[in-house]
Amino acid sequence: MDEEILQDFLVEAGDLIEQLNEQLVDLEQSPTDADLLNAVFRGFHTIKGGAGFLAITPLIEVCHRAENVFDKIRNGDVPYDAVAVDVILRAFDVVSEGMDLLKAGERELPDNDPVLLADLDRLTKGGSAEPEVEMSVPEGDSVLQLAEGSDPDGDMSDEEFEALLNQRDGGADDETSSPEGLSLAEGVDPDGDMSDEEFEALLNQRDASDLDEPDEVSEEDLTALLSDSDFIAEVAPASSIQPEKTVAKPVSKPTAKTKPVAKPAAESTVRVDTRRLDEIMNLVGELVLVRNRLLTLKSGEASPEDLANAVGNLDHVTTDLQASVMKTRMQPVKKVFGRFPRVVRDLARQLGKEISLELQGEETDLDKNLVEALADPLVHLVRNSVDHGVEMPDVRLAAGKPKGGTVVLAAQQEGDHILLSITDDGKGMDPDVLRQKAVEKGMLDEMTANQLDDKAAFELILAAGFSTADVISDISGRGVGMDVVKTMITKLNGSIDIDSVLGEGTKISIRVPLTLAILPTLMVGFDEDSYAIPLTSVQEIFDYNADKTNKIDGQMMVRLRERSIPLLFLSEWLAPHQVNENNTGDKVIIVSIGNQRVGLVVNQVNGQEEVVIKPLGVMLKKVSGYAGATITGNGSIALILDLPGVLERFQ
Repeated sequence: MDEEILQDFLVEAGDLIEQLNEQLVDLEQSPTDADLLNAVFRGFHTIKGGAGFLAITPLIEVCHRAENVFDKIRNGDVPYDAVAVDVILRAFDVVSEGMDLLKAGERELPDNDPVLLADLDRLTKGGSAEPEVEMSVPEGDSVLQLAEGSDPDGDMSDEEFEALLNQRDGGADDETSSPEGLSLAEGVDPDGDMSDEEFEALLNQRDASDLDEPDEVSEEDLTALLSDSDFIAEVAPASSIQPEKTVAKPVSKPTAKTKPVAKPAAESTVRVDTRRLDEIMNLVGELVLVRNRLLTLKSGEASPEDLANAVGNLDHVTTDLQASVMKTRMQPVKKVFGRFPRVVRDLARQLGKEISLELQGEETDLDKNLVEALADPLVHLVRNSVDHGVEMPDVRLAAGKPKGGTVVLAAQQEGDHILLSITDDGKGMDPDVLRQKAVEKGMLDEMTANQLDDKAAFELILAAGFSTADVISDISGRGVGMDVVKTMITKLNGSIDIDSVLGEGTKISIRVPLTLAILPTLMVGFDEDSYAIPLTSVQEIFDYNADKTNKIDGQMMVRLRERSIPLLFLSEWLAPHQVNENNTGDKVIIVSIGNQRVGLVVNQVNGQEEVVIKPLGVMLKKVSGYAGATITGNGSIALILDLPGVLERFQ
């Protein structure tokens, strides 16, 4: 397998997978949309073509069958109903998981589930993907009559197949010629499915002395037997006798045992508009001109005014170049949003709810790393809205609401930040219930819980182990997840805000920076040592005043607008040899860490500076409290503080 061609295929197929994920859900709402049908058909056809070039057989099998189904749907031969949707989505999942395995380095994909392939084939033939009806013979009819009543061109039931084998082996006595003639093992339901143990019991009831030693039938012999038209004509001559059709009981479909899908490797490529590349080339050209101007000024006697103009021009060009390069890393948030129509559709169907998803601001650009990092937190929040937020249809009708609920996923840019929100029109949250749950779980005492305002009560759901669900399901209710979401968003230098109205719905807002590569910081210091604090977390700065502090349970606190905020003296950790006993002249920086506010006490504040984050070396990589390092404007090295890690150190 040519690796270069494979990587090209994965890039192209990855885009097609994203498109198909949306189109298949849209098609369920508009099954007669010819453009959508053609787009889905082309998507599977293109993936099949690429897989065929690389000889990836499992993908070829599924895509070819899915392509055939959509060809029939386009021609009006097969309806795109709920059954067909479920089968096609299963096929899509197989293709998507196969792509993930290939991206993760696998080069041999597991065989496809034969049940899925059979369901796709039945859809192609215009039938249902449900299990076919079983055939039974009226009591007293012989096996030969069964064979005579069989349609040579139709599917063969288990009973017909057994009859053919009996005829081929020389026949059997009347007692064993029909299913009714067998003496069933005790406890076996004659109308139900037969387990392996029951089948063995039936075989054991026959006296071994009355049976010839059975021949071993290989898979090749079986195929030859079924394809032998002369043999079938011999044992099954045409007859007007037709077997009775009985409705089959639901059959549990076996689950294909496949290797767990590996987490796909992070995509190392990004598509860039050529216009952005042209813009970068123009700026690089200007940068060369500025360099030449500086070299000229260096070789001769330059006036301060000429030098200032050249440096100002350099600053202007490098700023524009930085912005243009950052744009090449940007991707529309649609890359994340595209997976949610399927998530909501599947969950709503599983829970028996009617929910529509609205996507807003899909074209909002976001740093590539943030796009990938936000995927998991958003999935959890959307699942929570569907499961906990939106009520069942009968409950909504009783409350005077529309039968179907709505979940809105929106994105918009606010300055150098992106605001993401998940809003539902469900039952909302009751702050009194949240306070009570916190007391029951021992997270808060009753007095503290009663002092929480509604906003603080809503934030309780972000605590580890907190859940209001009465029933634990495979979707939610175990009290894990929201604390992980909070941790992940905090690591992105973001914040979470929760607002809810009982009976009307809930809105969860996430605010994250546009990019993680360049970070606006507040530079602080201890004598000659400099440290950088992410500016997005800084709320206010004031002089340290010992008269406004007091100690509660061993923790130094500062009183700020009728609220006590814990103080962390960074010098105790970063510069223990420079501890200022009276903290004279120190500054207090109030920062927001997740949903908690703390005061950082530092010796000096040196102003704001945009820095480029550089990862720490192997020796320091696992040291908590540091997010990276940077080179400041004066050429010195400054460590960038990781505020959640700093908080952990002091706790």
